Amino acid sequence: MEKSIKKNDILPVEITGYTSEGSGVGHVNGMAVFVAGAAAGSTVEALIIKAKSNYAVGKLKTVLKPSEDAAPSDCSVFPRCGGCVFRHITYEAELRHKEQRVKDAFARIGHLDVPVEPIVGGEKYNRYRNKAQYPVETVNGRLIAGFYAPFSHRVIGCRNCLLQPAEFEGILKTIARWAEKYKIPAYDERRRAGLLRHIYLRKGFGTGEIMVCLVINGEKIFKQKELLEALQKENKHIKTVLLNHNTEDTNVILGKESTVLTGPGYIEDILCGRRFRVSPLSFYQVNHDQAERLYAKAAEFAIGDDTETVVDLYCGAGTIGLTLADKVKTLIGVEIVEAAVKDAQTNAKLNGVTNAEFICADAAKAAETLKARGVKPDTVIMDPPRKGCDAALLQTVAEMAPKRIVYVSCDPATLARDCAVLETLGYRTQTAVPFDLFPRTGHVETVVLMTRTDTGKG
Repeated sequence: MEKSIKKNDILPVEITGYTSEGSGVGHVNGMAVFVAGAAAGSTVEALIIKAKSNYAVGKLKTVLKPSEDAAPSDCSVFPRCGGCVFRHITYEAELRHKEQRVKDAFARIGHLDVPVEPIVGGEKYNRYRNKAQYPVETVNGRLIAGFYAPFSHRVIGCRNCLLQPAEFEGILKTIARWAEKYKIPAYDERRRAGLLRHIYLRKGFGTGEIMVCLVINGEKIFKQKELLEALQKENKHIKTVLLNHNTEDTNVILGKESTVLTGPGYIEDILCGRRFRVSPLSFYQVNHDQAERLYAKAAEFAIGDDTETVVDLYCGAGTIGLTLADKVKTLIGVEIVEAAVKDAQTNAKLNGVTNAEFICADAAKAAETLKARGVKPDTVIMDPPRKGCDAALLQTVAEMAPKRIVYVSCDPATLARDCAVLETLGYRTQTAVPFDLFPRTGHVETVVLMTRTDTGKG
């Protein structure tokens, strides 16, 4: 009988791969052991901190045999901060893992034989994010801004995150000086008291414009004029400053309402030659350069010689659809967030697009409505949240009988699951292209082309 693994055991673990969250994984006595920060190809000594009947979690103590993929971390808070999971391996190794993860999902979850093209890696893996949401806490009168430690709400101070634009550090320092000088308290989740919950920053890489948004547990802030003057002095590219009001006892970062303190309440960016207006609640891809590459591939998949009507589900601020609107007769976008729909409508006007309609509704209900209206799209684009699409939506899309479905996914597992369902409804998965929109993290984006077969109904 094999010896069971117990908490506080110290064991050698040969790391053979990674989990979807980026932890190293190996097997001891037939049991999976997960070790964060361990590189595939290495052997490590791990302290077991959790032992279940079918898996264990270990904390990396010592590297007994290094991996050929290992690389020195360039971040002082890795891996204590929960933002990155791959700063201990080369970028090439990270890309190999992410490409394989997509292939494995199709094979093991979808049970599909899908041609997966080589992953499109980023030209840079630092300073690529155009959006940051920093939780804050007050410690001995000092405002700490950074990111949550993994699986916790403990803030790890990190003003100079290597994933964010360099100028965000100066803005954080300015806000911290203001909060400390005027004793503006950070929100305490345990006491449900305090004012400042998050500092939320966005930058338009194509325009240089910056948005500063303070998420507060209340209606207003003290010494507002002093903050605005300090921010303008710190960075002349700050176009707008807002308060977002979140007074709920919730893990959701943003509340539903915002108040503009200065500027127009939004920033603008240029993506794929189009100009986009982005407000605090808008969905907008965080990696500008990689988003342009991804959208170009989505447009290539979506448009054929006979494409006249495109339905863009989960359209956000309209970015994907509007980049290809000039290639079709009719574009219909669907999004459940009202503020994002307003942004999409504004973005259409900004770019002189007159053939686009945007509907504020749940994707499944909107698809039913469009089907009832007799809309017969040539292409349906779907860019759902991580949980993927529900069965009712997939059924309705198949009944609309588009020639092509372009599925943009941020989760290979739910992508493979949904593609398998669509294959039973008359579609074939032709090809998949992974894109690394989130270097150094565990996430990978994928664009899939599906085409209708003769077995489809509709």
